[in-house]
Amino acid sequence: MMRDMTKGAPLGHLFLYAVPLLLGNWLQLAYNAVDSIIAGRFIGQDALAAEGVAGPVMNLVILAISGLCIGAGVLMSEAFGAKRTARLKETLATTLLFGAALCCAAAALGCALTPWILRALAVPDSIFGITGIYLRITFLGAPFTFFYNALAAGLKSVGDSKTPLKFLAFSAVLNAVLDLILIGGLGFGIVCSAVTTVVAEAASALLAAVYMARRVPELCPGHGQWRIRRDLLGPILRYGAVTAVQQAVQPICKVLIQGQVNALGVGAIAAFNAVTRVDDFAFTPEQSIATAITTYIAQNRGAGQTARIRCGFAVGLRLELGYWLLMGSLTLLLRRGILSLFVAGEGAADVIALGSTYLGWMAVFYALPALTNGFQGFYRGMGKMTTTLIGTCLQAGLRAAAAAVLAPRVGLPGIAFACAFGWCVMLAFEVPYYFWTCREWKSYKASPAGLRPQARVEAQPPEAALSAETEAAARRRLMRGSLAIRPVHGLPRHTRPSSVASRHLPPQGKAFTGGSYETHRTGHPQLCGG
Repeated sequence: MMRDMTKGAPLGHLFLYAVPLLLGNWLQLAYNAVDSIIAGRFIGQDALAAEGVAGPVMNLVILAISGLCIGAGVLMSEAFGAKRTARLKETLATTLLFGAALCCAAAALGCALTPWILRALAVPDSIFGITGIYLRITFLGAPFTFFYNALAAGLKSVGDSKTPLKFLAFSAVLNAVLDLILIGGLGFGIVCSAVTTVVAEAASALLAAVYMARRVPELCPGHGQWRIRRDLLGPILRYGAVTAVQQAVQPICKVLIQGQVNALGVGAIAAFNAVTRVDDFAFTPEQSIATAITTYIAQNRGAGQTARIRCGFAVGLRLELGYWLLMGSLTLLLRRGILSLFVAGEGAADVIALGSTYLGWMAVFYALPALTNGFQGFYRGMGKMTTTLIGTCLQAGLRAAAAAVLAPRVGLPGIAFACAFGWCVMLAFEVPYYFWTCREWKSYKASPAGLRPQARVEAQPPEAALSAETEAAARRRLMRGSLAIRPVHGLPRHTRPSSVASRHLPPQGKAFTGGSYETHRTGHPQLCGG
């Protein structure tokens, strides 16, 4: 179901939009865990190792796909908010066509370079063969992964976050059932594991396409709209590239921090591995709320609703902080019991003690990523992708540097302090820039990026046809030199336009030139351009 966020209470929109995203992210975490469990238990250690090697490689492909779809989603949300249905469809068509070509090329290149990639990663000879097969099949599934993510981005851009969750749930269940039957029951190997993953992704993409064609005609491109538009491809690539780079920064930071943790000993490594699982479940809802803020901001930006943007963003931040109070309190009270689920046996008490100290500090510090995620969502919705990249790079770089200084001196809690330091620096950059953006709104009231003056006419209801006919008649008489265009209130009552489209009549003494008015020496209005 589509959700128009340009009207109605912001809290209801943000909450109802974020909950399905949260459930989908948790489902994805559970799905990845189940897939690894089935491979490890029924195929063996080599299969689990092969999946572990292929995972980081495919994450790079997924980051590129995700970045492209996020960039397209922002543009589609703007078009939906501005009621520009044609632009919405053309953006989706451009994304699908370009992304399909790009993913097919990447799949072919990945299959050809698989041996080189595995040698560069120093994969042991014992699992070199099965890892190569698994990686090649996974590469071939990249186009299906893209199609699902692109169609899901289209649905989310019009406020429908529930339907993509249903398709994701179906994909996860189908994959698990096929794995259990073909691997657990019939004894097929890792090739079957890769094939079932691709089949599940293809099924979810097909379901999304059928649903969109039948239920959401507002998103389905027409026959003449299936083409790559360069004026839309440029913003999609700019937004997508910056988002992909931004997402790649965090894994790099985690690798650097993991190196500092490894130097603290096996106990610290085990404790950190456990607490990062808790961190994942803590951060995921904050990121879901941030995604809801992005869609809300982008839709209202497209509609030119500046007041709703500020109000909705404030509500989003309160929602983030409300979640932090709940999650932080539960983590603080239940941290020992949570950690006991991950470790048992000899040395478990020491691991729990280390992890408990870390989570005690992080329960307080979770407020900081709640705020940073909120601001990131705001800037993405405003199309300021470079701002989000700068903030992420500052946070990740200084966080890794602080961890290198604090971890050897303070131990595992030093990692928590390093995280807090990075988030504080990120806020020190993003908060002042937000107020600068607000001052920019007050001093400069301009059309949202990507919307041309004619979009205002396109967005009008059907009754605007009368005013269009009136304007056309006036222009014909103007060409004959028999009429100077008067203000709207000067027209007879039965021809007075009833919609705001009348504002596009040029004022007296000026002519329309495709977005601006031009004063001529004669003092009489003339039609310029067309």
